[in-house]
Amino acid sequence: MIDSLIGKKISMTQIFTDEGRLVPVTVVYAGPCAVVQVKDAEKHGYQAVQLGFEEKRKNVSKPLRGHFEKSGVKPMRVLREVRVDGKCELKPGDTVGADIFEGVRFVHVTGITKGKGFQGTVKRHHKTRGPESHGSMNVRQPGSIGSSAFPSRVMKGMRMSGHMGHVRCTVKNLEVVKIDKESNLILLKGSVPGPNGGHILIRKAKAKRIKADKK
Repeated sequence: MIDSLIGKKISMTQIFTDEGRLVPVTVVYAGPCAVVQVKDAEKHGYQAVQLGFEEKRKNVSKPLRGHFEKSGVKPMRVLREVRVDGKCELKPGDTVGADIFEGVRFVHVTGITKGKGFQGTVKRHHKTRGPESHGSMNVRQPGSIGSSAFPSRVMKGMRMSGHMGHVRCTVKNLEVVKIDKESNLILLKGSVPGPNGGHILIRKAKAKRIKADKK
């Protein structure tokens, strides 16, 4: 059975549990996702399901439009392929919702982090600042990045200023606080990568990984 779903980050809020604890949660709109293509080991060499999320009404290329028409699915904005273990009973045109996470305690969330633009070493790499008094000219500057005599060059991997954010990031073992199957909403404890409205991939966490992370 499929264990992943495409979703959209809505916003963060906080709720009270039955024990009276205040828990910060992220509201995620998970699905419904349409099954666009099913791949099997005999024909494609591996088993996977291609999911589509969020209908796209314009600016669809002819090859993609034909791909969606072949499956009997309306054009989708996001396409993701997820691996499937064992025989898959899904077929093109089916719909998968947030109910697949019913009874699941932990999930992994993958998304694109917020872009921060060009940043210095203090914000990008959490380096300490220099003195701010007695005429100091090195408050937020990177300082020395290499010796003049030896090796007379900047070593590879030197942490310097540059582009920050807008990278693929996976947050593991987020606790599922609540699931609303009718509205396809999932409340996850903590934060997930990306801005509000950003697309994410949610997949079930395996029991072995959960025990290893807790240790």
